[in-house]
Amino acid sequence: MLVSLENLRSLAVVGAGTMGAGIAQVAALAGLAVTLVDVEPAGLDRALGRIRENLDGAVTRGKLTTQEAQAALGRIGTAPSAVPADVVIEAVPEDLELKRKIFAAIDAVAPPHALLATNTSSLSVAAVAAATGRPGQVVGMHFFNPVHLMRLVEVIRHDGASPAAVELARALGERLGKDPIVVSDRPGFASSRLGVLLGLEAARMLEEGVAAAADIDKAMRLGYGHPMGPLELGDLVGLDVRLAIAEYLTREIGPQFSPPAVLRNKVAGGHLGKKSGRGFYLWENGKIVGEG
Repeated sequence: MLVSLENLRSLAVVGAGTMGAGIAQVAALAGLAVTLVDVEPAGLDRALGRIRENLDGAVTRGKLTTQEAQAALGRIGTAPSAVPADVVIEAVPEDLELKRKIFAAIDAVAPPHALLATNTSSLSVAAVAAATGRPGQVVGMHFFNPVHLMRLVEVIRHDGASPAAVELARALGERLGKDPIVVSDRPGFASSRLGVLLGLEAARMLEEGVAAAADIDKAMRLGYGHPMGPLELGDLVGLDVRLAIAEYLTREIGPQFSPPAVLRNKVAGGHLGKKSGRGFYLWENGKIVGEG
């Protein structure tokens, strides 16, 4: 039987990248004992530094007290491999075989009552769940970057998931301060399928000389009320991530998701967006300073 929301005390996050650190942060702020798992000690150090910086920023803005920030940070521990927890959320890169390998390891140590979740943005949750001996307890929980600011979480229900697991994931999302939606396990789910298509069309427009990147993004911000333009969002997510998702959706859905040459060329050149300092824009100290 799955753990109840009322008895849920501990949460492990496997993968200490940007998404994993963000999930760990919001879980700690929700009062859970969190273990952040990564095989790379340097990755864990970077994640803790990022969390500390975010919490300090929240204190400066008056969103948290110093005591609340310190308490949240004190709830986060680290480990080099998967550990027992009431909930385990995997947040490693979008590689199906890697995720299946991770889930087999999680399955071996997680208690029988644990909810297991993958933070995939587009891959088959059923295929991930099949790597475990308890696919009914596996769901998708797709968080958005930056996790501590974005309110949406997609709960992905594959055909073999138990209704109890889906409901627990939805309720957990609310406990973490999110506004969940429940979607079926189809390629791209709801958000990635729509968001990637918009980003690809924006890249094609840039490639065709329709407008400059800043003006394409401004059109969506001012004309449609988007908080961020599709090209800036692509830089934030990572153009390599966008390309991988687009290629996957092309195979699974059709040619409307075929990546334009400008995206392929930027990734081939190592221009991956904010994390590399250059993508559709030039970045310095986390800020856009020009077009890429």
